[in-house]
Amino acid sequence: MLIGIIGKPSCGKSTFFKAATLANVEISPRPFTTIKPNHAMGFVKIDCVESFFKVKCNPREGYCINGKRFVPVDLLDVAGLIEGAYDGKGLGNQFLNDLSQGDALIHIIDIAGMTNEKGEVVQALSHDPLKDVEMIEKEVDLWFFSILEKAWDKFVRKVVNEKKDIRKEVAKQFSGLKITEEMVEKAVKVFKSGDPLKWSKDELKQFCSILRKLSKPMLIAANKIDVEGAELNYHRLKEKYPECKVIPCSSDSELALREAAKLKLIEYIPGDSDFKIIDEKKLSENQRRALESIRDNVLKKFNSTGVQEALDCAVFELLKYMAIFPGGVNNLKDSEGRVIPDCFLLPSNSTALDFAFRIHTDIGKRFVKAIDVKKKMPLAKDYKLKHLDVIEIKTS
Repeated sequence: MLIGIIGKPSCGKSTFFKAATLANVEISPRPFTTIKPNHAMGFVKIDCVESFFKVKCNPREGYCINGKRFVPVDLLDVAGLIEGAYDGKGLGNQFLNDLSQGDALIHIIDIAGMTNEKGEVVQALSHDPLKDVEMIEKEVDLWFFSILEKAWDKFVRKVVNEKKDIRKEVAKQFSGLKITEEMVEKAVKVFKSGDPLKWSKDELKQFCSILRKLSKPMLIAANKIDVEGAELNYHRLKEKYPECKVIPCSSDSELALREAAKLKLIEYIPGDSDFKIIDEKKLSENQRRALESIRDNVLKKFNSTGVQEALDCAVFELLKYMAIFPGGVNNLKDSEGRVIPDCFLLPSNSTALDFAFRIHTDIGKRFVKAIDVKKKMPLAKDYKLKHLDVIEIKTS
C-alpha cells in the first residue's frame, strides 16, 4: 500500500512526511525544496490484540506502545504542484508520474494562508487556502483526462469495429495507475451519462474526475492549524467541502513531539492528545515553553496534531482496510519466539482464503481451513474477515 503526500510547494508536505516517518528529508520554505520524491515508512495505529491474549507482542515490523500497535505503510512525498502541472508546468509531469502507484492521497494545505499559489511566503491569512484545494483537485483530474483523451478515439474505433468492451479497454489504459475494471464499471454507473461512445469532451472530463475519486481517494490535512486565525479557514473549508474528510493538522508540532520522545525528554505516543515530561531538569526553558505551547494551542484544542489521524483515516476510512493478525490457537509465537509478530492490512470484504494468499502463495494454494483464534472456531475459506481478527490457517 502506498499513500501519496501531495500539495502545492511550501505547504508543509515534507514536514508532515518527516513527522510521520522521522526520515531525514530537507525542509525549507523555498518552493520546490522536494525535487525527487521522498519515500519512507509511516505507520497506522490500531489496538493491539496482545491485551486480548494477556501477552506482550514482539512486532517483526513496526512497534507497539502501551497496547497501541503501529503497522507500517509506504509514504511518498512528491514535488509541489502548481497550476498547469498536468500539462508539464513546474515539476508537474514528474509529480504526477510519481503518484501513479498511490492508493490514496493526503492533500496538505497551508490553512494559515502563509504561502501563495506558487508556494512563495506571504503574510499569514493573506492567501485563501480554499483555492489550493480547487487547484490540486483540478490538476489531478486533468492528469487522468489527459491520459484517457489521447487514446479515446482509438478506443471508440476499436469498440465499434472489434466489438470490444469499452470498460475493459479503459481499465487497460489506466492499468499503470492501479485502476481495475471494477472501478471503471462503478465510475460508469455513478456517471450515468448515456452511451460512453457518444460522450463529449466535457463529459469525458467529468467521468475522469469520478474515476480519480474512486481510484485515488483524497483527504485534506489542514496544516499550520496552530497559527492564529487559521481555525477560521478550517471551518470555512469544512463548510464548503462537507463531503470531504478534513483534518486539522500541525506537522511542526508532531515533529517536535516525535523528536522530543526520541531524545527521551517526553513520553508521547503518536496520535495521543497529550504527552508526559519525563524529567523537567533535562529541558531548557525554550523547550519547556515550546512543549506547553503545543499542548495549549494544538492538543487541547484539536485532541491531536492530526498527523497520525490523517494516516489512519487514509487507510481505514478512505481505503477501508482492515488489520488482520496471523496466529495459532495453541501458539502465538513464530519460529524465532516472537509473540504475535505480524499484522497484515487487507481490503474490506477479504476472505480467509485471501488472507492465506496474502501470507504466502503456497499457503493459499494448500489452504484447508481457517480458525478464529479468539473464538477457537473453524472458518470456511469464504469467511469475511473482520478488523483485528486473529486467524490460523491450516494447510494440506
